[in-house]
Amino acid sequence: MERYGAAILIGIAVGFADRWMMLRSDYRHYPTYPHGQMTHLALGFIAASLGAVAVPAIAKPDYVAVTFLVLAAQQFRDVRNMERESLNRLEETKLIRRGSDYIEGIARVFEARNYLVIFAALISSAAAFWLGWQYGLLFGAVAIILSLCLMSGSYVGDIAEIFAGEVHFQDSLLMVNDIVIMNVGLPATRQKILEEGMAVIIRPKDDDARLTLDAPGQRMAIVHDVVSILGSKVDINETELMPMARKHPDKGYLGFFLVANEPDLDYLMEIIRKVPVLESARGTALKSYFGRKAAD
Repeated sequence: MERYGAAILIGIAVGFADRWMMLRSDYRHYPTYPHGQMTHLALGFIAASLGAVAVPAIAKPDYVAVTFLVLAAQQFRDVRNMERESLNRLEETKLIRRGSDYIEGIARVFEARNYLVIFAALISSAAAFWLGWQYGLLFGAVAIILSLCLMSGSYVGDIAEIFAGEVHFQDSLLMVNDIVIMNVGLPATRQKILEEGMAVIIRPKDDDARLTLDAPGQRMAIVHDVVSILGSKVDINETELMPMARKHPDKGYLGFFLVANEPDLDYLMEIIRKVPVLESARGTALKSYFGRKAAD
């Protein structure tokens, strides 16, 4: 009986530690509030418990207990719906929105992290049950490291080159290098943009990257992450200072424009490099059969 208890306790401890280490609260991720963190830690504890009891239940044998894993899968799908609904409600009050692609990506991540917790708890519990508690802790540490590696994705800096652009006007058209951003009618606003505006060129490294940056959801994610840190001087119903990322129609690269509360061009470029590449926007044309033929 002591063998069963040790395996379950180690599995729960490793799984809960795994979820705690995967919890992030920064400008890119949700939750950023204590109550949201407690919710996900509680769900992580439940997921760790389910993974920890699976191997001892099979060894007993008690196959009914294993069926709780099936019920857990349904509950963690509801986690995705909960995150999606919460973020969609928050979108209604934001001047600069994340966009539905960004929200869906965040919701998927929180569902997947609970499955990683089950995996870590299952591996550590099995090792503790069959090999001893020392091996349970060792395998648990490996599972946590693997979980942290799996949760990390690619960033805009991996698929594109980012460098400074030039803000200027052609008549009333706001330009970033040779990319038209928008029409600005008021002379005072044009003068403010020339004095305080910052611009960046985002050049994709290949055709897959070009398709990714072409997606409106990916562009909204870039704008949102930048504004989350540097701020923006745009106000309600004042669109002439709205930060934007526009595409050159022929060459495919992006021009990004912003009038920030904290103007720092080097930091702006670094933030854009750290924007995550959204799964729903990821271009994979070159990996398809016709894409490979076109590249050849």
